[in-house]
Amino acid sequence: MKQQFRLFTLLTIFSALSGTANAAPDAAVLAQVAKEKPALLGSLQELVSIESGSRDLEGLNRLANHIAAKLADLGGKVELLDSNADVYRMEDTPDQLGKMVKATFTGKGKKKILMIAHMDTVYQPGQLAQQPFRVEGDRAYGLGIADDKQGIAVIMHTISALNALKYRDYGTLTVLINADEEISSPGSRSLITKLGAEHDAVFSFEASRAASDKLELATSGIASANLVVRGKASHAGAAPEQGINALYEMAHQVLQMRDLSDPATGIKVNWTLATAGMTRNVIPAGAKASADVRVLRVEDYDKVEQQLRGRIQKQLLPDAKVELTFERRRPPLELSQATRDMANHAQTIYREMGKELIIDTEAHGGGTDAAFAGMKTRSPVLERLGLQGFGAHTADAEYVLVSSIEPRLYLVTRLVMDIAQGKTK
Repeated sequence: MKQQFRLFTLLTIFSALSGTANAAPDAAVLAQVAKEKPALLGSLQELVSIESGSRDLEGLNRLANHIAAKLADLGGKVELLDSNADVYRMEDTPDQLGKMVKATFTGKGKKKILMIAHMDTVYQPGQLAQQPFRVEGDRAYGLGIADDKQGIAVIMHTISALNALKYRDYGTLTVLINADEEISSPGSRSLITKLGAEHDAVFSFEASRAASDKLELATSGIASANLVVRGKASHAGAAPEQGINALYEMAHQVLQMRDLSDPATGIKVNWTLATAGMTRNVIPAGAKASADVRVLRVEDYDKVEQQLRGRIQKQLLPDAKVELTFERRRPPLELSQATRDMANHAQTIYREMGKELIIDTEAHGGGTDAAFAGMKTRSPVLERLGLQGFGAHTADAEYVLVSSIEPRLYLVTRLVMDIAQGKTK
């Protein structure tokens, strides 16, 4: 009896240890993503060599056509979509927006996966000369390479790997590359939200961090509050009493709205810009101020806006006119259990390569298009599936880690396969 008990105990321990052991990587997928690595570097060079600032329509059109041709070569049904058809117009929205590239890859299964990235950058035409594509050690440098041209390249070469493996068990792979992310996606947000609701999983390919190999499951919502104060001009020396000082009223408003941040709920309201007047010896007839707003929950936008509108009723100068506009620039991506489960599955895939994937469930102030995709879906939404990178929005220090190419391609390719085969929750 004792011997049987010992044997049962040993078998139980062995079973437990076996359950915690990492599965071996899929050799065919591993070999294929290794073959994709040099080609992906070539794609990065092509992508970053086309300047594509959010307001550079010529550059955006060139890049959209380039991406469309590449996706068509991979077998996608490609459409160039007008971003100006349904625009949420904000104070900095340009008159015309660049086109979106949508590609649909149809398989023989049922599961639908949406992959999103953006082609626009924060840079101005001519800045490419400051940081042309180059590889130094483990770093591939280029203008916009981390934010977000690497994301486009990872999507293209994931599909290339699936094609080479003759894997078509998915139902639909939908790729959407927009051209207005850096200006809060005014023309693409509604389509991203619609597509997010139609798919079984959403992959967003913003870069991961060079110093932290991770996925993000939550992002902040971003809004702006803009005050416009109208007073009355008058000679500041001879007749100041005949004027209405818009600067005084604007300063009063900002000071009485400086306490709306709430660390307990993650609400942040910070006044960051202010202008008033035109000449030193004239009582200013106009003044403006803007605040940056961050939230963690969609409903907190209503709370902040109501507080702001309530406060502006309390004026220092009753004859001044105070107007407030509140722009919801980007919603938060709120953590769901479906997203957490998919991220946990991604960790198991990463461990097949002997690597540990960090799962970040906290929003840190930044916002991405993944939040639009998550607005009306119960499906998982994973952010930062792109390469590890650094230096976004810098003019001469933006790079991605070459060593992250194979792990990230393996991760995304395997995720597609496991979702298609129903191996994820």
